[in-house]
Parts: sequence; structure tokens; C-alpha cells
Amino acid sequence: MTRQHCTKRLSNCKTATFISTILNGLGQIMLQENSITGLLFLIGIFYGSYTMGLAALLATICGTATAYLFKYDKSEIEQGLYGFSAALVGVAVMLFVKPVIWAWLFVILGAVAAAMLQHFFIKRNFPAYTFPFVVVTWLILLICNKFCGDMLAISTPAVAQASDSLTGGFKSFGQVIFQDKFLAGLLFFLAVFISSPIAALYGLAAAVVSAILAFYLSVPLTEINLGLYGFNAVLCAIVFAGPKVRDGLWVLISIVLALAISLLMLKTGIPKLTFPFVLATWITLLLKNKLAPRIKRGNIS
Repeated sequence: MTRQHCTKRLSNCKTATFISTILNGLGQIMLQENSITGLLFLIGIFYGSYTMGLAALLATICGTATAYLFKYDKSEIEQGLYGFSAALVGVAVMLFVKPVIWAWLFVILGAVAAAMLQHFFIKRNFPAYTFPFVVVTWLILLICNKFCGDMLAISTPAVAQASDSLTGGFKSFGQVIFQDKFLAGLLFFLAVFISSPIAALYGLAAAVVSAILAFYLSVPLTEINLGLYGFNAVLCAIVFAGPKVRDGLWVLISIVLALAISLLMLKTGIPKLTFPFVLATWITLLLKNKLAPRIKRGNIS
């Protein structure tokens, strides 16, 4: 084999690794280190909005490139840990900000900031989940509100058609990445199912339970049908999903907490994004660490 052939093969290998890393980053939006899952997520985002799809791809590349540039741990990079918060920032910017040239600058800078903030938490072994995305997106919206309010998009309320709980559950999967179309949500569910069937099924069940609880708490049915009170529950369920009975207990605790936090945040006027999921998961992990030994002694399998 000639040196030229070796160089070409090495180049192809590096390209394949980079593409896989980018797709893993997209898959990690729902905690799945799976390139097929990431590809299906990207297809679903493009199905909902070409602009959001481009922003998600650009942001994931920028977040990953930042990690390579600063020589973060290679295995962490290839797992996609520096892509998912960046991707969510990209999609969120295109939801809240008009797609002008400055919005794309926010996508790039926001992706870089999200990757760096993610690294801050990873180095300290702290489970940040999507918290870097939340912080960076809030900061971008604050800057826009303060200095360039005309850049903010005028939100047009989506029209929610009557739907059953199961349909709303699939839409909750879509809303994790700001997609309100049923087919996008169904595709996201299947993408997670391919990687982890139990996580997908727990996520769907959690979205349905959260929607039912929200209905009995007098949340407007139109918002419930859009999946706006189920997407944080989906993420909570994916974190705690497992084959044991007590896994279901932690899922239930986390989704109740996430719903409560979502309702409390309505009074602040701050976009909740995935913050209810993050905070509810932190609290549940704390409870789990404190109570798990007692539950185990009580023989709850």
C-alpha cells in the first residue's frame, strides 16, 4: 500500500469519525450516544424548519470544533458531549430571533459558549445536562431585549388541534427540540427507541402522565395538546428509565417536580426551556442519593 493510499484512508477515517461525533452530539439532546438517533433528530428538525435544521447543524459543528480547538478529552468529544447544548442553542435562536445575519452570529457564539460551559461542568463531574443551553439562551434573549429588541421574532401561537393523550405524548418528544409537528415528534420517539427502547417508552408514558396532571391543574388544553407540558417530563424519564420498579418511582418524582417548576416559572415571564427538567433532575438525584439505601433495605426492587 502506497503512502498516498494510507493518507487517503486516514483522511476518510477522520472524516467518518467527525461526522459520527456530530451526529452523536445531536443524539445526546435526549441523552443517546447514537449516530442514527442523531441523524433522525436532524431530519426531524429539517422537516419542521430548514432554518432550524441548518442552525442545529452549524451549532453542533461549532460546539464540537471548540472542544477540539481547546483539546478537551477526545473520548468526551466523540461521545457528543459538546454538541447537544450547542445544537439546542442554535434551534432556540432561530425560534426566538429573526433569521437575520446577526442571528447566525448568535448561533455561532452561543454554540462556543455552550461548549465551554459544558466543559466547566464535565471537569467537575457535575451532571449539567442541558443547563449550558438554558443559560446561554437566556443570556442571548437578555442581550436582544436590552440592545436589539427589533431582532426578536414575533411569536405566532401554534394552532393546537384536538388530540388524544398519545398524540400529545409524541408531540412532547418534538417539543424537546422546539418542533410542534406530530410527525417530527414521532420521528424523535422512534430515534430514541432505536437507541434505548425502555427510555423511549418511559419518555412517552411520562409525557402522558404529565399532560394528565397539567389538565387537572387547569392548564389550557391547547398548550397541553402542543406538548408544552410534556417535553421536560420526557427528558426526566429518559434520565431515570430502567428495568426496576424503583426506577419508575424516580421517574414519577422527577416529572411531578418538573411540572411544578414549569407552572411556577409562568409567573416569572422567563422562557422555561428545559430548566424544569434540569432542576427537577438535580433534586431527584439528590433525593435518590439520600433515600436509595433505605428503599433498597425495604426490598423495593
